[in-house]
Amino acid sequence: MTALNDIVAAMRPITLEQMSGVKLMNRTDTKFVTTEPMLLRLLELAGDSYRVQDIGGERAAQYHTLYYDTRSMEMYLMHLHGHTGRQKIRIRSYLGSNLSFLEVKTKNNHGRTKKKRVALDFGSVTRAINGGQGWMDLVTSQRQWVDGHLSYGTGGLVPRLENNFERLTLVNEAMTERLTIDRLLRFHNRDTGRDIDLTGLVIIELKRDGLQPSPVTAMLRQLRIMPHGFSKYCMGTALTNPDVPRGRFKERLHSIKRILARQALIS
Repeated sequence: MTALNDIVAAMRPITLEQMSGVKLMNRTDTKFVTTEPMLLRLLELAGDSYRVQDIGGERAAQYHTLYYDTRSMEMYLMHLHGHTGRQKIRIRSYLGSNLSFLEVKTKNNHGRTKKKRVALDFGSVTRAINGGQGWMDLVTSQRQWVDGHLSYGTGGLVPRLENNFERLTLVNEAMTERLTIDRLLRFHNRDTGRDIDLTGLVIIELKRDGLQPSPVTAMLRQLRIMPHGFSKYCMGTALTNPDVPRGRFKERLHSIKRILARQALIS
């Protein structure tokens, strides 16, 4: 994607240190789903209003995530049925920075997302990624921390779904929001062994403290990119495990397929 690289390279950078005040661990999230060509148009519009995260000269960060759930898939089902107070637990690795965190996310009944995390040894996580073993050891080593933040504890957790993706992170000039842009999504289901590649799909997430004014909202409306729920864990699970219920996710799954079909026609 030479055009994408050129646009991103022309944007003003922001370092991790400069971004330290934009952590937004207690925030509102709005997600949007679009295609690569529409992303190019959005970045062209956003160039004057946003800076792009730059880590050692790299602006596209590589991520790996492993999600856990209970044996009865309670976290997936809570999201499926739209319950508040739902939670997710995952290990996320920032491959270019050699950092890994065990994270618990909680969505409360006011629509706010709270994220808590604790650092893990990156080498141990990398060995688990490459060897497929030791995932439960990584969680149980933090049993006390998990029990303090996750309603389900560690006893019944099972590693369920892995994903890899590339992320661009934009920050507005007022430093009140982050815009994350995820592309090149790939999933591997540890229950079924199935893989799915969603290259061409772009997940945009606007993260801000409350409902602060956001420059990008007008740009998204101009491009007719509308809010669209997309949980990587839930959508990845539904796409790679034919045995799970889908219920209200069905329309989102059909929408994703339509977006990918449009992407194929454009390409």
